[in-house]
Amino acid sequence: MEVNQQARCRELAKSSSFYSTVYSEIEEVGWEHLVRVGGDLNFLIFRVLDTKGRVHVLEIELDKAYPKVPPMVSADVPYIFNLEWSVNSRLKNLVQQFEENLRVLLPIQHLEKLQGFWSTLEEIDRSLQIVDSKHASRAIVSRQIQVGNDCFMILSININDPRSLPECRFMGSSNVVNSLRKTWKRNADRWVRDDAFLENLERLLNTQLPRPADEEKNNHLDECGICYAQCLPIGSALHALDVSEQLFADLTLKCHVGDKDGPKTGNATDYTCENNSCSKAFHSMCLVDWLRSITTTRQYVEL
Repeated sequence: MEVNQQARCRELAKSSSFYSTVYSEIEEVGWEHLVRVGGDLNFLIFRVLDTKGRVHVLEIELDKAYPKVPPMVSADVPYIFNLEWSVNSRLKNLVQQFEENLRVLLPIQHLEKLQGFWSTLEEIDRSLQIVDSKHASRAIVSRQIQVGNDCFMILSININDPRSLPECRFMGSSNVVNSLRKTWKRNADRWVRDDAFLENLERLLNTQLPRPADEEKNNHLDECGICYAQCLPIGSALHALDVSEQLFADLTLKCHVGDKDGPKTGNATDYTCENNSCSKAFHSMCLVDWLRSITTTRQYVEL
């Protein structure tokens, strides 16, 4: 939560009892758990951790008659969150109830099944080309996946048994869809619950499925915090930058993105700042050249 937003909420708290109540109850929950707040404090988003460390988003909408009127609640979980509320209830009670639903009130077996369900969704999102991936949610039990030839399939994952054969519906041109349906039915008994989801799907369909779009991957390439380019020129164009190749021989920085044996010598950024308040990506060549340009920088040479 940004400091200026917290200050704005503090000013609003002085203007009415509703704002004052909401402000004090946010403080009880903790500003560090608040992700976003609406302009008139009637919409709040909190982050909550489950037992496996996954971050869940809890959205709360407040009526002006709050707390007489219970808040409306939604969350990224595939079941209905039943809120117990009275006029004496507070936001911290709501957040605690949600945490309890994630940790205690749910039977341990069901909680573990949810963790397996979410792990399966994450595996699908990571390995396959998802249609409208921005709206994929942990609360949705289905995924729409590109198959190719202008066809896609809608997979419905069983919450109670996420590694089992999913329900599948194909959409697209009739000829291709009919062929896919026949292949799916014919090979359904080849599903192996302990195998990777991608491996199972490709085995059943006898085809290689599209991976996450290359265009999407390219959009996630980090720009260098010094030269503001995603990739450095290579070959003769690199020498034209008038930066010594000796920079690479002297480089001893730890590389987070790149080969395990050390930083790459071209193209994409290959070093990420370890400071969490920065976390910017850099080309090692740009970084060392910039550090050497600072007179107060000390250089250590390993003998």
